[in-house]
Amino acid sequence: MALTITNRTHQAWEQMTEKVMTWLDIMIKNLPNIAIAIVVFFLVIIASKQISKVSLKLLHKTNLQHSMKSLISKFIAVVVILFGLFLVLSILNLDKVLNTILAGVGVAGLAVGLALQGVLSNTYSGIVLSYIKQVKYGDWIKTNDYEGEIVDIDLRAITLKQIDNNLVYIPNKLVVENPIKNYSSTSQSRVILECGVGYESDLRMVKELTINTILNNFDVITNKNEVLFLWKEFGDSSINFELRFWINSTSALEVAKAKSEGIMLVKEAFKQNNINIPFPIRTLDIPKNITISNIDNSNES
Repeated sequence: MALTITNRTHQAWEQMTEKVMTWLDIMIKNLPNIAIAIVVFFLVIIASKQISKVSLKLLHKTNLQHSMKSLISKFIAVVVILFGLFLVLSILNLDKVLNTILAGVGVAGLAVGLALQGVLSNTYSGIVLSYIKQVKYGDWIKTNDYEGEIVDIDLRAITLKQIDNNLVYIPNKLVVENPIKNYSSTSQSRVILECGVGYESDLRMVKELTINTILNNFDVITNKNEVLFLWKEFGDSSINFELRFWINSTSALEVAKAKSEGIMLVKEAFKQNNINIPFPIRTLDIPKNITISNIDNSNES
């Protein structure tokens, strides 16, 4: 029994030794190919970096978004590396391994695609946004209830800088699937100002004064037809109007500044001409046959 175990152990050791020696012989015979494969692989890595840099410089001359330029240059680098990997496997006579890798990539790609649906959706949406000319760096937009200047578009999210200088990162999928309001698509923006005057006011005079105030203080306004004055309603305490005029700006911040300046100018003009801007009040109408008497609580005991 002991001899049988010893013989089996000896045979297993001889087989393992023979296998290792066979591998060593194959490795020694293929040392030139291995050395060439290593050199080729490092050359491919260096070439991919240089080709990526050159392609990025060439893409800077196009009108593509920065994120799209970066994506294309990285894609070119990956293609070069994959080509080098196939070349290395061919040098090492591992064509069968190459076929196995390609088959495995197909199965793994399907599994990864199912697991990363959200990420891939944002990536695809980022590519779409990179091609949309109406949405580009520096534009002031409003989307998904957020408003600000576009400072970055990558493959995951679009970055907006708001008026308060805070950054908002919105997933690309939400931007593509929801409406986008681009304030920078035209060279001018409209300022809308609302106010009200007392019922005793001369409405025609108020309209003329308000329009002239805007015309005399905003250089971008060239004629009276560009200032729109509309009486809106008989309010509880005032007759309300809406004033609209244009400024040469595409920034929401500049629109807000112009509106603030317009409010101050209209208020000053109304004050100089004794025009009342009433605050909400309530009037009590007491019938004449009702008398109000003062009660002296000090006499009560």
